[in-house]
Amino acid sequence: MSRTEDFREVADRVWHARRSWCDVGVVLVGGEAGLVLVDPHGSAAAGRAVVEDVRRLGVGEVTAVVTTHWHVDHTFGTVAVTDAYGAVPVHAHEVAADELAAGADRLKARYATDPGDPHRDDVLATEVVLPTHTFSSATVLDLGDRVLELVHPGRGHTAGDLVVRVPDADVLLAGDLVEESGHPAYGEDCWPLEWPRALDLVIGLLTPQTVVLPGHGAPVGLDFVQEQRAAIGVVAETVRDAAGRGVPVSQALASASWPYPAEALEHAVRRGYEHLPRSQKRLPLL
Repeated sequence: MSRTEDFREVADRVWHARRSWCDVGVVLVGGEAGLVLVDPHGSAAAGRAVVEDVRRLGVGEVTAVVTTHWHVDHTFGTVAVTDAYGAVPVHAHEVAADELAAGADRLKARYATDPGDPHRDDVLATEVVLPTHTFSSATVLDLGDRVLELVHPGRGHTAGDLVVRVPDADVLLAGDLVEESGHPAYGEDCWPLEWPRALDLVIGLLTPQTVVLPGHGAPVGLDFVQEQRAAIGVVAETVRDAAGRGVPVSQALASASWPYPAEALEHAVRRGYEHLPRSQKRLPLL
């Protein structure tokens, strides 16, 4: 009997699994040189469950890890992979590597303050493995009979987002630049005004047939990404409009209509105001 978390082949030697914790998408890409595991989940325990499922799939050994950004649900499981397969290279954008090094203890501290979180103890017990291989704009992983392209499209969900393109299979792993199981996550480290441009670059990598694997949720296609980009663009332009009209940041959410629930956009508005140049902001109206 298959489980909801099992890997499913969505294209030639590309397997996708939706893990129940946060509906995180974990992806395997296979080639002659082995398997690349992308986003090995959020704790050592969760990562071990991923490794068990990789071994159950029986398609090879993991020879590299890629993390699409630095957040806990995509990176903390890496230690389970290195425990199981040895010191495999761990690839990430250079900024994501710096953010994880600087912020891992802060992430753990947040879990420590929430004794009701069912994953709290697992997260706190996890040894964080930092990326060993970083890049600034783009790089290629050679799997022998195919290559993976790692591309930093710009700042959006975080400053160190990357996407993974599998050209021969027409698959793109979007990380949390695209989310299907909920609205895009605007966190404390988001770049709301630059996110639309990052998605424009991502869209330029897609064809009408591309299978897009989001950071959370089910596979989607070009139309979905274009629709999400449009809504993210509305968020950016609404922030610019409010600031340009002199609306105080504390009143911005109530002053306009938004494509997503206002309670999900607190950080988007605050960060947007912070990132706007002085020339695009009027003094607050009194």
